[in-house]
Amino acid sequence: MPADFSGTWEIVSNVNFDGYMVALGVDFATRKIASLLKPQKVIKQDGDHFTIHTLTSFRNYECAFKTGQEFTEVTKGMDNRTCQTVVNWENDRLVCVQRGEKRNRGWTHWIQGNELHLELTCEDQVCKQMYKKV
Repeated sequence: MPADFSGTWEIVSNVNFDGYMVALGVDFATRKIASLLKPQKVIKQDGDHFTIHTLTSFRNYECAFKTGQEFTEVTKGMDNRTCQTVVNWENDRLVCVQRGEKRNRGWTHWIQGNELHLELTCEDQVCKQMYKKV
């Protein structure tokens, strides 16, 4: 049985977020604001159907998907690009590949104890975030 990601998660650490945003092409002012935010993730999981809400005081983002099914994702509120996205299970990890203008773009989520880990990649940059369950 795959891991259960459902719940509300608050960020604890955020390593190399600025480098990741530079790789995405996010402008300086937005990067400075984003670096001050403390995002909260609300994940709803029903089998292989997911809705992930990323909530901040500046912008919110929602991504809904079924694992194994490719979909068109518009990263509105982030870098505003359109990607062909697919999320698959790799053991107990959710691994996302986003094909579009940027190479090597995607993310991986996994749980260790009461921690939610998120690794974001774009080109040669990797951002590592950790969240604790509320």
